[in-house]
Amino acid sequence: MHPRRYHHGDLRAALLERAEQVLREKGPAALSLRELARDLGVSHAAPSRHFKEKQALLDALALAGFERLDTALATADPAPGSEPGSFAARLGALVRAYVGFATAHPQLLDLMYAVKHDPQATEALTSAAHRGLLRAAELLTDGQRTGEVRPGPAEQLCLPTLAAVHGFADLAASGLLPPEEAAAALDDVVAFVLRGCAPDRTADA
Repeated sequence: MHPRRYHHGDLRAALLERAEQVLREKGPAALSLRELARDLGVSHAAPSRHFKEKQALLDALALAGFERLDTALATADPAPGSEPGSFAARLGALVRAYVGFATAHPQLLDLMYAVKHDPQATEALTSAAHRGLLRAAELLTDGQRTGEVRPGPAEQLCLPTLAAVHGFADLAASGLLPPEEAAAALDDVVAFVLRGCAPDRTADA
């Protein structure tokens, strides 16, 4: 069997695609540049043109993951029946997109956050990892302008909001919540976060 030939740039994409498959099926410990080369039918030295070592491959997987997550958050559609453009609709879309990504790619998400916290993380990776936080902060700030979110520093609202959403996503992705229970509880999570962000109306009573 002759090694498969790649046009310039195709091998890198193929390595990442196959690496994510291995990550999903066997976990990060099973990833090996030599094994990936064997799977793709190229010489064992070929991957080194794109990834000098395994960590470089993991970094690239994490970066691609954060970019895909950001795209999912940016293009999330509000739930049917919600008021278009409202804070509640936009927050619900963001939460559902994040949980959807987490449950579809649990091993990748674990890798993304593990690599993000590595002291040697690249600037590109760190920047990509913060995009979700920036989107959440921007959404909360917009909600404050329209009176749908209580006043205060956006970062103080971001932390409990993201903790609730990420915590639920982790429970769902790990299987601690059966899929049918997770789907039913997602609306409750969105409602919980909305109550936590809502302005204090007692002063107006």
